Amino acid sequence: MHRRVITMVSKKSAAGLAAAVGAAVLLGAGSAQAATAPGEAPAGPAKLTKTDLGQALGGTTTGLGYGIAPIKSLRLDPWANSSADFLNNGAALQPDQGLPAIGTGTLTGPLSAGGGVKDLPLVGGLTGVLPG
Repeated sequence: MHRRVITMVSKKSAAGLAAAVGAAVLLGAGSAQAATAPGEAPAGPAKLTKTDLGQALGGTTTGLGYGIAPIKSLRLDPWANSSADFLNNGAALQPDQGLPAIGTGTLTGPLSAGGGVKDLPLVGGLTGVLPG
């Protein structure tokens, strides 16, 4: 008995394979032709230039700023300003001797109003140090 093995290749993978082979042929031919250009001496090993630290640091700081800026104002409480907001409930303690009341509203108030990290009482001031 003879068994027939049928291999099925999808059109997408065949097209991808053809594109990869075509790119390899073109790139290989281009580099071979560039290496055999008449009248040119072969180039020596590639040399890297020195990195400008000021520009590298400036680019990193700018990129970091654009990446961190949305995080600082990201809404932390998804239920803020809704009837399902559990941070809207608070507890307060009124000490004796005429001292002001101490409650959780100081911490949860900015969050239940739809604020982000920059709106928190203690942490919000520290976010000014971050770029963005």
